[in-house]
Amino acid sequence: MGGDHAPEATVAGALDARDELGVQVVLVGREPELAEVLRRMDRGSLPIRHAPEVVGMEEEGAFAVREREGSSLMVAAGMVKGGEAQAMVSAGNTGAAMAAALLTWGRMKGAKRPAVGVILPPLDSPTLLLDAGANADCRPEHLRQFAILGSAYVRARFGMEHPRVGLLNIGSEESKGNQLAREAFQLLRGERRLNFVGNVEGRDILTGRVDVVVTDGFTGNVTLKVVEGVASAITRMLLGSLSSLSEQEMRPVLPALLELRREMDYRAIGGAPLLGVKGVCIIAHGSSDSTAIKNSIRAAAEAVAAGLLEKTEEMLAAGEEGG
Repeated sequence: MGGDHAPEATVAGALDARDELGVQVVLVGREPELAEVLRRMDRGSLPIRHAPEVVGMEEEGAFAVREREGSSLMVAAGMVKGGEAQAMVSAGNTGAAMAAALLTWGRMKGAKRPAVGVILPPLDSPTLLLDAGANADCRPEHLRQFAILGSAYVRARFGMEHPRVGLLNIGSEESKGNQLAREAFQLLRGERRLNFVGNVEGRDILTGRVDVVVTDGFTGNVTLKVVEGVASAITRMLLGSLSSLSEQEMRPVLPALLELRREMDYRAIGGAPLLGVKGVCIIAHGSSDSTAIKNSIRAAAEAVAAGLLEKTEEMLAAGEEGG
């Protein structure tokens, strides 16, 4: 029920996922509202699990879900735990989605802090940035675990056998950065489960140089918002520059512009995985339309099919076995 355009965008995206991807989707929320949206869309039915309560976008997430066991997030998380569903997708309150997953599923063994990962463009060479906001304050050990969680995700989702991991820093040299970055560098360099390639700067994260970028949640969230803002600004500037061209002058450059738009479109990427919990949870952007919802469901289905949880648990356990 969450999201700026819910429930219409959520229902339409679920129908698209059913029709185009063959995914079985259960809608969780206030049944009368969802049933009415389905009726108006006239595209057939979807199963509905009634959840009488909703957590608002501006509410404090962890407190809200504890107080509302009947919220759509808690009901959906319970369905996953009970085996009625294999994944949960939400475009609602991010903190509430995280809290519902943690309270209902718990953390994976060896994962001290769950992390939110975000796929950055270009789509033909995506990079996973984590943490993107779940943990504002981190210790070096947390960044090491984020790198393991991120590596397991891109291996499962994108089939990368040895994903390259970079530590976001203010320079490429080992001595650069604050105490957190310097200590994390040493841990990452000594971690045999990772293909650590060193520090990366902000200008490197969209170049395809690395497959996983690790940082604390405060820095990661600021970085994500800057990337989103730059993409929006570039689009506006391009449209402004091209507005004076005639249709004939536009024709040669239109394919390139459409390709650029496709590469920068967050809707095509799908949502952000919550990693380190004992269940598959995809957190879609709050402004998601039906396309973004559909592709978030796609991301969840692909993670389940690829055995994300099993591969992550194996990677975490390998460190314990190796001491």
